Amino acid sequence: MFRIAMRSMRFRKGSFVATFIAMTFGSLMETAIRTEVPAHRLVGAELVISGGQTYDLPKENPNQPAEDSDEDSDDDTEEDTQTGLLAERVRLDHTLADRIAAVPGVATAAGDLTFPATLLAGGHPTGPPLDGHGWSSAALTPYRLAAGEAPAAGEVVLPSGAGVGVGDEVSIVAHARTATFRVSGLVVGAPTMFFADSDATELSGHPGTVDAIGVVAEPGADLGQLRHDVDQVLDGTGAVVLTGDERGVVEFPAAESGAENLIVLSAVFGGLAISVALFVVATTLGLSVQQRQRELAMLRAIGTTPGQLRRMVIGEAMVMSVFATALGCLLGRYFGAWLYGELAGNGVVPAAMRFRTEWIPMVVAVGSGLLISLAGAFVAARRAARTRPTEALADAAIQRRWLSPVRLILAVLCFGGGTALFIVTIAVMDGPAAASTSGPAVLLWAIGFALLGPGVTKVMAAVLRPPLRLLTGNAGWLAARNTKTRTVRMAAVVVPIMLATGIATANIYLQTTSVAVSNKAYAENLRADVVLASSTGGLDHELVDEVRGVPGVAAASEFTTSSVFVAAPYDDTQSEDGWPVQGISALGGAQTTAVTMTEGSLADLTGDTVVLPDAHADALGRHVGDTITMRMGDGADVDVRIAGTYPGREGFETLLMPAELVAEHTTEGLPAQLLVRAQPGTDLAALSGALGRLVTDRPGVAVADRDVLTAEYAKQQEIGAWINYLMAGMIIGYTAISVVNSLVMSVSARRREFGLQRLTGSTSGQVLRMMGVEAAMVAVTGIVLGTIVAAMSLVPFTLIASGSLLPTGPIWIYLGVLGAAALLTFGATMVTTLVALRSRPVEAAVAPA
Repeated sequence: MFRIAMRSMRFRKGSFVATFIAMTFGSLMETAIRTEVPAHRLVGAELVISGGQTYDLPKENPNQPAEDSDEDSDDDTEEDTQTGLLAERVRLDHTLADRIAAVPGVATAAGDLTFPATLLAGGHPTGPPLDGHGWSSAALTPYRLAAGEAPAAGEVVLPSGAGVGVGDEVSIVAHARTATFRVSGLVVGAPTMFFADSDATELSGHPGTVDAIGVVAEPGADLGQLRHDVDQVLDGTGAVVLTGDERGVVEFPAAESGAENLIVLSAVFGGLAISVALFVVATTLGLSVQQRQRELAMLRAIGTTPGQLRRMVIGEAMVMSVFATALGCLLGRYFGAWLYGELAGNGVVPAAMRFRTEWIPMVVAVGSGLLISLAGAFVAARRAARTRPTEALADAAIQRRWLSPVRLILAVLCFGGGTALFIVTIAVMDGPAAASTSGPAVLLWAIGFALLGPGVTKVMAAVLRPPLRLLTGNAGWLAARNTKTRTVRMAAVVVPIMLATGIATANIYLQTTSVAVSNKAYAENLRADVVLASSTGGLDHELVDEVRGVPGVAAASEFTTSSVFVAAPYDDTQSEDGWPVQGISALGGAQTTAVTMTEGSLADLTGDTVVLPDAHADALGRHVGDTITMRMGDGADVDVRIAGTYPGREGFETLLMPAELVAEHTTEGLPAQLLVRAQPGTDLAALSGALGRLVTDRPGVAVADRDVLTAEYAKQQEIGAWINYLMAGMIIGYTAISVVNSLVMSVSARRREFGLQRLTGSTSGQVLRMMGVEAAMVAVTGIVLGTIVAAMSLVPFTLIASGSLLPTGPIWIYLGVLGAAALLTFGATMVTTLVALRSRPVEAAVAPA
């Protein structure tokens, strides 16, 4: 049967080239991405020690008695926790470096500090902030002095391209303070500044701590033993030891969260791609087998067994899938690099991460491709293999049955799952979280309609035939007759159009609606008329008092954001991302934010306090005056008193804490913005001018309206939007290949039909018009079904998120998706028909089917 399969492939190049292309891009989409963050500045340290950036959240209430037996408790320990990522840099006690330096085999243990420092010229920043460090960490770097010497107190080493010379005096802003330093040296290859260790400690704003510790081993030291000994010293401190490419995470902390984003993105997109690829390949193979019904029927009539026929069809598909997956893996390296570059360029992952493709994702890609091909081939060959020899030749000439008990059961399960998610979204979910159920619902509805594709297509075709016959005359009559007898083949093209339209429309509008709702909620929570922000690393705490004294200012509040976790009591409502927290001032916070208190007052938000949303306070079982423990963004535990509660908006619940407390536990150590509310009737332009004059002596501080904050927040939201746009675009591209392949295969197989029509008097123009009407029926059917699929997931989400039946977003997105589907359908149909009509009618009439 293998020889028969190979010989059959020689005469079926078009069908199997289509399968080859589909499988190639299926493997391409399944290529996984592995990332590494090589060390740059700390490359001279064999070991790098940093604070642990993760936090283990218990899944079970530790105060609740366990129902399981004691012997099972140890096995369940790991399963009862999930890991959250701390939002800010976790620092280490500076004395830890001395303890590590005493470990045998350690030549140097240098503490490293990283903080933003901005060089000034004429009182203005010369560019964006550079990283400032203590000189002791220079021993860990590959940089070298081009001139001068190491800095003493009051001195600085600058990059060689800074435009200054040794001995010059320069002004530098760090931690919202401007100071003058003498240039003691120039360093080559380092876009950074080095200060004396005492100056660096003061400028960092976090005295008594270091960001990391670099360890240089003595020559000949056993690194394995050295790491073990260092681990012993670090036991109980929460610090972690990093080696190899792990060291780069210390230099680029965003890489850890970026890696998680990449894993989630790969998992979500990979699952979606596999599902779509399964249907696309199954549809392509199914159409290929349908076109060969006469050949398969003849094989059955001359004694071929069902098993032999099944092995032949599966063998053909598997041979082609081997070549397709190999080519897909080869192209995947280049495509993956391009995709990673796009992700890094749009802020999804840090650019410092290095893209790599190893053998593991290749094995996964090949395995996925082969399994998808096997499943598709098995489904396609099943009906032909089960045909009885006495019915084979008759079956080859008529429309075959398509509905089977298995297909019907699977469709019912998918529709049931989609309906359940519809109900859960409306009844249980709230705010943006509703997208977590609406997303999977798209796939369930799409799979359900795809399983019943021939039946649904038959109903749609019956609805469309009368108006098309009325509008297009004889061409419509012929097209109607063709679609009536070719429902299954028509469905093979309708399904990918439905998938492309439904998945693209749903994913894009889910994102645009989420972004619009989030931006609206953020803007409604702010009542500031003017915003002060710094480009040099934050604002000093004294500025808010000075701003309050400016005429026309009704209120002013510091503003900073982070993420925190509730460490005690047990909080089963928090996710692995923790709770978003806003730091505001007790004096002015009520006027600059749209918070209406249920209990307590924002004026009491001083010291170690917190204001909780009502629902969160109820879930914790705590009230105003009670104390809870918060794990701040930098990993520090702080006992805070509940100063009040407020009715937080569902899906956008945010904790409120004093700005100084939140800023103290952020990487920068200072508030990011200052919100100003103007007195009624105040000229905002005049107020902005007065504030601008106030901050003249503060380099990098700018005055703008509230749109600065909302625009910054909207930009952050657009990162997630870009990911969904990319996913939708790739799904459209993938299904577009299937649409074109299916149409080319279907139309090319009708050369004999076109030849007979022309021999009986039809002109080429009449054949083209007939095919144009058929293309219209296919496009409209696929678009309508895709719109239904999208609506079944969008409607419950938009009802919960925005209170509307329609999603938020420009109409041109939907029109663009529809236009692309229609253009693909008409283009592939008409071009293939023109090619088929190039043959002489007599030759086409006797061509093989």
